[in-house]
Amino acid sequence: MSLDRITHQRLQLQITGVVQGVGFRPFVYHLARNLGLTGWIRNTDRGVSIELEGTSTQLQEFQTRLQTEKPTHAQLQRIELTQTAILGDRDFTILDSDKSSSQPKSVVILPDLATCPACFADIFNPTNRHYRYPFTNCTHCGPRFSIVKSLPYDRANTTLQGFPMCPACQAEYDNPADRRFHAQPNACSRCGPHLKLWNRSGELIATHDDALLQAAAAVRSSQILALKGLGGFQLIVDARNDVAVKRLRDRKHRPDKPLAVMFPSIDLVHEYCQVNPLAADLLQSTNAPIVLLPVRARSLFTLPDEIAPNNPNLGVMLPYTPLHHLLLAELGFPVVATSGNRSGEPICIDETQALTTLAAIADIFLVHNRPIARPVDDSIVQVINGQPSLLRRARGYAPMPISLGDVEITSDETILAVGGHLKNTVALYVNRQLFVSQYIGDLDCVPTGDRFRSTIQELCSLYNVTPSIVVCDDHPDYYSTQFAQTLATTDALPPRLISVQHHYAHVLSCLADNQWRSPVLGIAWDGTGYGLDGTIWGGEFLWLHAASGFIRAAHLRTFPLPGGEKAVKEPYRCAVGLLYECLGEAAFDPLDLAPVQSFLPAELLILKTMLQRGLNTPRTSSIGRLFDAIAALLGLCQKSSFEGQAAMQLEYAIAGHVTDATYLYLVHGEPLQFDYAPTIEAILQDLHDRVSPAIISATFHNTLVAGLVDIACRLRHQYPEMVKVVLTGGCFQNRYLLERSIEQLQRHDFLVGYHHQLPSNDGGIAVGQIMAALRLLSNK
Repeated sequence: MSLDRITHQRLQLQITGVVQGVGFRPFVYHLARNLGLTGWIRNTDRGVSIELEGTSTQLQEFQTRLQTEKPTHAQLQRIELTQTAILGDRDFTILDSDKSSSQPKSVVILPDLATCPACFADIFNPTNRHYRYPFTNCTHCGPRFSIVKSLPYDRANTTLQGFPMCPACQAEYDNPADRRFHAQPNACSRCGPHLKLWNRSGELIATHDDALLQAAAAVRSSQILALKGLGGFQLIVDARNDVAVKRLRDRKHRPDKPLAVMFPSIDLVHEYCQVNPLAADLLQSTNAPIVLLPVRARSLFTLPDEIAPNNPNLGVMLPYTPLHHLLLAELGFPVVATSGNRSGEPICIDETQALTTLAAIADIFLVHNRPIARPVDDSIVQVINGQPSLLRRARGYAPMPISLGDVEITSDETILAVGGHLKNTVALYVNRQLFVSQYIGDLDCVPTGDRFRSTIQELCSLYNVTPSIVVCDDHPDYYSTQFAQTLATTDALPPRLISVQHHYAHVLSCLADNQWRSPVLGIAWDGTGYGLDGTIWGGEFLWLHAASGFIRAAHLRTFPLPGGEKAVKEPYRCAVGLLYECLGEAAFDPLDLAPVQSFLPAELLILKTMLQRGLNTPRTSSIGRLFDAIAALLGLCQKSSFEGQAAMQLEYAIAGHVTDATYLYLVHGEPLQFDYAPTIEAILQDLHDRVSPAIISATFHNTLVAGLVDIACRLRHQYPEMVKVVLTGGCFQNRYLLERSIEQLQRHDFLVGYHHQLPSNDGGIAVGQIMAALRLLSNK
């Protein structure tokens, strides 16, 4: 036997992580051939499988370069090495995917990726065969999650299945030297999807590039365009045209909620907005989210106030598909690009459905014949404390798994979490990986409830699992909770049902986001959450010790909400309830106050009776409702047309005012209570003295932060092991509140965690529910 034969080895590598749809197989193919190794690579249900044959030196270099030279989007979570018998392969090849396994799948599906520079160059190069083709992509960019129907990620398992590649595309796909080598959505104008332009009746106006040109002309002439994009429809109008923007708002019944704007280039964004380097990087990243940016003051370039009324920020994005690039290049100006749906309903993904759903909104429809496997909205990010923080996790981010590190003990159970009621997402824990769905929306209407159920079905189907545990919110009236209860009672083999307190889930979501373990003080401030004592929680300080569960260590003093759920959309009800809590019968005396003036005398009499008798006046410790009440007192918002509007107006009222002043407050009781009574008395005096809303709002924010830090310090005396604090809940989307809280807590030697890859709002609840189940399982 030769010495060469003895030194030869054959290794098998099982790799899990982000290794499909990122050009990983072509990369391994080139690396193996470059090193003179033989063997093969193929996709599996859990990642990729590789067998390599060569000398120990070659194999060692392969393993080193695999880590250091892997494709940009690849993430290698786990590599299992096994030495196996030498087979004497003569070449290295890419094998067909292994589809034989019936076990649960855990391969990571890549999010949809924004157009890469090379494909951008192709679509604007007249000599390139992809010139002006709106569905151009390669292994570095293009659709992924929005087109995959099943795993593993192969063309036959995507919505491109019905588009056989032409010889030229097939040659690219088969050529190891081409960047479209094994690019599953590869297509061109000869063999791939194409555009159509329809009128409201669905009659064909134009096709292919002419459809795009006529759609651009329609936008220039102030029409509303419904565009079938990557993960669903968008409604597009000229962002400079106040009449067109107002028409869009009127038809969509969206009077106040900010609209996102897509700019043709980053250079033009700089003309309208303040763009720091991190924000510029986010805009131009492969995630390509909407980024909240401050509008430039006294700029030569302005957009109509109707785009974001009374808002100093603008939601900005850049084109992220070839279709968007071609349209925006044709227009040369910014456009409003908002979700293609009726207000409160989920985004449309089917052109036939869109004709029915959007006919009363859009004037013209630019569609295509590439099916969308699932809806994926645009993600939203803001920069807080110098770091990105997701407000909506969807395109570009979902369904990437959340890295848990060693936050808690793992489990072999398959766990489904159904999330909350607002800003719903769902999560699936399978093979010790935690996958989070794309943003689904508020579960208030039947279509969104249908989308919620289909998302769960698709997620479980993709990973070939039936959950053994289902986790939901404690709130019995949430649609998601009722659905979970149905699963646990009607299935042939019903899963175990676990319900989790809302704010406990918030805190655990933030722990997972930071890969931290308990013990920790979780400060969860939001609008509404079902409390264990029958009240509505929302200003909570939860102490999480090493075991499962929590202690409610402190909270905001409660106050009544006259009208219950009505108060969520009518902040003046919150204000009257707060005044009654602090002033009693005298609450109805200062008739000059804005929220009191919002009621007719007869209505005030009914309200007074309700409060006196406790009729339909649930009590709440919610910071969110406190924000609403103060916003109403300051005359900023009496009725909300979207969630969080009043709180946003209160934050924006600060308008750059700088002060360290605070109002008086009290801390007392067991558990500790943050008592706002002296604060309200001082605010009423300031209103009487006509102090500006900017000063009152800044001082009120500072008071909340002072009380937060005060309570944290008091609790540290009670629990000496308290070192870490996490800030979570929708209220901490408020940049001023969050940044000041972080700064002041750090001054008092706390380690502070807050949200980055998960929203602090209810979009992160599902992850917290998974973590609650894992904690419970670990402490059986």
